[in-house]
Amino acid sequence: MTFATTQKRQPRRARAAGQAGITLIEMLVVMTIIALFATLVGPRLLSQGDKARVTKARADIAGLKTALNMYKLDTGVFPTTEQGLKALEVAPQGLKNWQGPYLSEELVMDPWGNPYDYRFPGQRGNEPDIISYGADGVPGGEELNADIVSWKAN
Repeated sequence: MTFATTQKRQPRRARAAGQAGITLIEMLVVMTIIALFATLVGPRLLSQGDKARVTKARADIAGLKTALNMYKLDTGVFPTTEQGLKALEVAPQGLKNWQGPYLSEELVMDPWGNPYDYRFPGQRGNEPDIISYGADGVPGGEELNADIVSWKAN
C-alpha cells in the first residue's frame, strides 16, 4: 500500500464518521410520519375492537341459549329469573334430572365486564331473555351502547 492510497481513504473515513447518527430534521420527519399513521389508522383499529366486542356478546348469548335448551331438555323447565344463569353451573335445590354443568367454562361476563341479564319467563313468550346492555351497561342506547338481546338474530 502506498502513501497515496492511504491518503485517499482517510477523507472517506473522516466523512463517514462525521455522517454517523441522525439529524434533528430526520427525527422530525420520522415523527411526523408516525403521527400521520396513528391519526389515519388508529381510529380504524379501535372501531374493529368495538365490533369484535359486539360479535363476542352475540356469540356468548347464542352459547347461553344452547346451554339453556340443554338444561330444559334434561329438567323440563328453564331456570327461573331467581335461579339465573348460575343454574347452568350448579344444580338448583330440589331439581331432578339436572345433568350439568351445561357450560364448558365458568359463567362469563359480557365483553364490557358486566353480567348478562337473564329473565324467565321472558317478555317475548316462552323463551328466556338474555341481555347484554352494551358498552354503557344500562338499558337502551345506540351504537356501542345498544342492548344486545337474545331474541334478535343480528
